[in-house]
Amino acid sequence: MKVDGSSRRPIEAGADGRTVVVIDQTRLPHEFVTLTLTTMAEAAQAIRAMLVRGAPLIGATAAYGVALAMREDPTDQGLAEAIETLRATRPTAVNLFWALERMRGDLQDQAPSARAEIAWTRAGAIAEEDVAINSAIGDHGLKLIEAAVAARPGGQGPLNILTHCNAGWLATVDWGTALSPIYKAHDAGIDVHVWVDETRPRNQGASLTAWELGAHGVPATVIVDNAGGHLMQHGMVDLCITGTDRTTATGDVCNKIGTYLKALAAHDNGIPFHVALPGPTIDWTVRDGVREIPIEERDGAEVGQVTGRLQDGRIAASPAQPPAPRAANPALSVTLAWA
Repeated sequence: MKVDGSSRRPIEAGADGRTVVVIDQTRLPHEFVTLTLTTMAEAAQAIRAMLVRGAPLIGATAAYGVALAMREDPTDQGLAEAIETLRATRPTAVNLFWALERMRGDLQDQAPSARAEIAWTRAGAIAEEDVAINSAIGDHGLKLIEAAVAARPGGQGPLNILTHCNAGWLATVDWGTALSPIYKAHDAGIDVHVWVDETRPRNQGASLTAWELGAHGVPATVIVDNAGGHLMQHGMVDLCITGTDRTTATGDVCNKIGTYLKALAAHDNGIPFHVALPGPTIDWTVRDGVREIPIEERDGAEVGQVTGRLQDGRIAASPAQPPAPRAANPALSVTLAWA
C-alpha cells in the first residue's frame, strides 16, 4: 500500500540483507517513523511493545527475528533460545507460534553454518506468502461487497461497512485482512464508507485504521466503541468485517476486545458479520475458544491514559481519568461460531 505516494510495508528486509525495517506503529498517526532491527532481542521487543502488531505481522516479525538470531548464534541452543524468547512476547496471536514452528522445522536439520542464509530466505517467503493470502482475502471479500451493493433497495449512496480495531495493511505485511476487501472495492470504483471503531484502550481504530484508510482515499468516520449498535439499529450499517488473532477448528473467533459485542449487535439487527481469516490464523489444536484460548491481559495503565501530541511537539501518554485503584484490561474477546 502507499504512504505519501510511495509503496510501503510495515516490515521490509533491509537493503543490506542483514537488518529488518519496521514502521513504529506506536508513533502513528502523529509521526511516520521507521526503525531498523538488527538483533533478535530488538525484534522481540518490537512485538512485545506493539511497535508491530496484528497477528499476521507478528508472525512475519517473529520469522525475521529467528533469521536475525541465526546471524548471532546459529547453534542448536541459539535456535532454541531464540524461538522461546520470541514465543514469550505475546500469548494470543497464533501466527506467532505458527511462524516460529515453521522456522524451527526449516532450520533444525540444517548445518549451523547454513542456517543464517536459509532463515533469511524462509522469513522472506513467509512475508510474501502473507501478502498473497491477504490479497486473496480481498478478492473473495470484494464479491461479498458487490453482492451487498446489488442487494440494497434502490442502491443509492455508499455501502456502509463497520470494522473494529486495525486489520489493515499495518496489521499484516500488505493489503490487510478485514480492510483488504474494502481497498479492492474502493479501487474498483465502488462507493464504500467505513465506520471505524476507536477501539479503546489503545485506539488502534482511531489511530491506525483511520490513518491508513485516509492515506488510501477511502471515506471513513471514527466512532466511539459503543456507537456501533446504535448505528445498526438505525440502518446505517450494511455489513461488518473484522480480523482475527486466533480462530479455533470449530470456527470460534478471538479478536480485539469488543468484537463479541459487535457480533451480537449485528446478529440482533440482521446485519451480515464477516471475519477476514488467513489460514495461518486457524489453531487446529483448539476447539473451544472461550475455555482454551489464552486471553492477553495487558497493563491496566493503558485504560487510564491517552497518547497524543503535546503543545511542544512531543508525543506522550497523558492521564485520561482520575487515578483508580486498579483497572482490568483484557485485550481480546471470543465470538462463538454460533453467535
